[in-house]
Amino acid sequence: QVQLVESGGGLVQPGGSLRLSCTASGFSLDYYAIGWFRQAPGKEREGVLCISGDTHRNIYYVDSVKGRFTISRDDARETVYLHMNSLNADDTAVYYCAARRNFCSDVGEYYAHWGQGTQVTVSS
Repeated sequence: QVQLVESGGGLVQPGGSLRLSCTASGFSLDYYAIGWFRQAPGKEREGVLCISGDTHRNIYYVDSVKGRFTISRDDARETVYLHMNSLNADDTAVYYCAARRNFCSDVGEYYAHWGQGTQVTVSS
């Protein structure tokens, strides 16, 4: 069964950090781009950033996370990590990882596989 499983969400204080994990099962992440999306209450889902399948370069779609969020990947563990620092209330959302072959996109419909989502809440 092909699936992505996210973990690592939770409640964090403003200025804090979290690391989300996205682990693949049933397929290999080799040559897959992994995008992270988020959906805040009352808002549409947005692409946040992505790591490409070929160059493993981080591509940002939201300016406000530049310098605070990064993606790394461990293909041997079939896992991608979203490192989030200096979190603020605007980062509160359900975060999803998604996979598509090779190239990044901020269009969710282009992704073949999705995780179930993990809640991130930034609050004091």
